[in-house]
Amino acid sequence: MTEADPHDPDHHRHGGFPDFERATPGPGFGRFLAAMRRAQDLAVSADPDDETWDRAAGLTEQLVDLLAPFEAAEGVGPANRVPDLPGAGSLLMPPYRVHQFDAEAVELTVTFSRYHVGGNYAVHGGVLPLMFDSTFGMVIHATGRPISRTGFLHVDYRKITPIDVELTLRAWVRETQGRKSFVNAELRDPQGTLLAEANGLMIQLLPGQP
Repeated sequence: MTEADPHDPDHHRHGGFPDFERATPGPGFGRFLAAMRRAQDLAVSADPDDETWDRAAGLTEQLVDLLAPFEAAEGVGPANRVPDLPGAGSLLMPPYRVHQFDAEAVELTVTFSRYHVGGNYAVHGGVLPLMFDSTFGMVIHATGRPISRTGFLHVDYRKITPIDVELTLRAWVRETQGRKSFVNAELRDPQGTLLAEANGLMIQLLPGQP
């Protein structure tokens, strides 16, 4: 049993969410993530011969066989629970690092790669809502609001979002109304150019609500 979250003492009543404690896997997990991120990039960009694809498939199947016996429930494996690793150790998210996490705002840097391309070497438009939504969840926690789910998320695309460039994402709570938190975010390039912005509604879960 973990200690109560001071931000949300009723956390255990909100739909049975796992208690996501910080994980401390060995260095092999970081190496694995780095290799997997590179593999994801190559999976969408490599163009080898058929024999090489067959060899790659065989090696991947070996990896699946190696890890399958260790598949665990949500909140047990280290993925998304290692803040010191890019993307907190989650392959679902682009690799990001948090630089500010307080009641004022959450600010992080993020670098998209070939895996995230939608076309013409620009980040796929559907990837940005994922990044914004994840950051809105961080904002809720950083501001001490109870655990919430997304009510809506609106994204305005201002410029093409590039890959292989370290970008800055800043998000904050604009206002609150009871169980509702209205949130905003901006994604900017190193020159400060606004690439995309988002606004959304996060709604506090009721006791027992999933």
